[in-house]
Amino acid sequence: MRRVLVIIAAVLVVAALVVFALQPKPVAVEMLTTAPADIQTSVVASGRVLPPARVDIGATITGRVATVRVREGARVAADDILIELEHSELAAAVAQARAAVTRAQARVTSVKTLALPTAQAAQQQAAANLDVAEREAKRARDLVAKGFISQSRADDAERQLDVARSQLASTRAQTGAQGANGAEAQQAQSQLAEAEAALALAQAKLAQTLIRAPATGVVLERVIEPGDIAQPSRRMMTLALDGPVRLIVQVDEKNLPLIKPGAVATAAADAFPNERFEAVVNYISPGIDATRGTVELRLDVPQPPALLKSDMTVAIDVPGPVLKQTVMLPADAVRQLQTDAPWVLVARDGVAVRVPVKSGLQTQGRVAITDGLNAGERVIMARDIEAGTRVRAKE
Repeated sequence: MRRVLVIIAAVLVVAALVVFALQPKPVAVEMLTTAPADIQTSVVASGRVLPPARVDIGATITGRVATVRVREGARVAADDILIELEHSELAAAVAQARAAVTRAQARVTSVKTLALPTAQAAQQQAAANLDVAEREAKRARDLVAKGFISQSRADDAERQLDVARSQLASTRAQTGAQGANGAEAQQAQSQLAEAEAALALAQAKLAQTLIRAPATGVVLERVIEPGDIAQPSRRMMTLALDGPVRLIVQVDEKNLPLIKPGAVATAAADAFPNERFEAVVNYISPGIDATRGTVELRLDVPQPPALLKSDMTVAIDVPGPVLKQTVMLPADAVRQLQTDAPWVLVARDGVAVRVPVKSGLQTQGRVAITDGLNAGERVIMARDIEAGTRVRAKE
């Protein structure tokens, strides 16, 4: 009986050795041990320097370009002359209009200093003549009554009186016409106003031959040369006007919970990565770019470095909230992350076990795990390992 038991024990040992030998060897994999910690979140994105205002410069009239006074990169002040058009014809029109104003002014002066006094003198003479005619007519009537003269003589005196009255009325009308509110004076003033308006119009057209900078800025592009024909619909140069420096950035919509207005970000131009500066989030677009799944941010730069140029590419790092005692995993370690049922592989007793988890915020390629994992668990990083596989930590 003892011999049988020994044989059975030997058989079991051999069978166990065979089974052990036939089992696959554990696969060496990279593992990450979970350890909750306070995590400072941040959003890193790329954007560009937004010019405060980009202005296309053009002409308001058609003309040949005589001079272009600035080149690309030149700084200009407000009202500086940028382009000059040929203006000989318009200058002649201004001279002609100015001569018309001089004639109109002379007409107004003539009415005031010559025509009016002449009319007033004629009125005074007519009044004196009327006075004489009235006395003569009265005397003639008295003499006829006494029989000293004939009636025909009295009738002649009455006709002279009527003529004198008519002459006085005519001179009064003439004086009124030459007065400040009279027709002649008003016509002269109207002609002067018309001539002055024509002069202003001619001067305005002449001024349009000098194309000036609307404000202080930098010439970005010049697309016209002397001899070219300027037209109202043609762009001749582009200016970037001075003003507050802003950055425009597109960030993934998933990062919206991490960004708040007023957040102070760190930025650097790609051309000068070591020259860092602060930028403040002042605008978060209320809309989402559906084609790219991004949100537009705009940031003010309170103290822009001199090296910043319009449309430069910049990288920004916007700090977010601190996640207290949170487990963070690389996004690659979480399977089916974009679905409603993400999961990870955890090494338990040397075997890969599928563990459902709940994910939270994602930032910089890392995912916050809010449920499903405990501290000290070993998460398998390799994505080619299936659940149930025997695993061991890679040395």
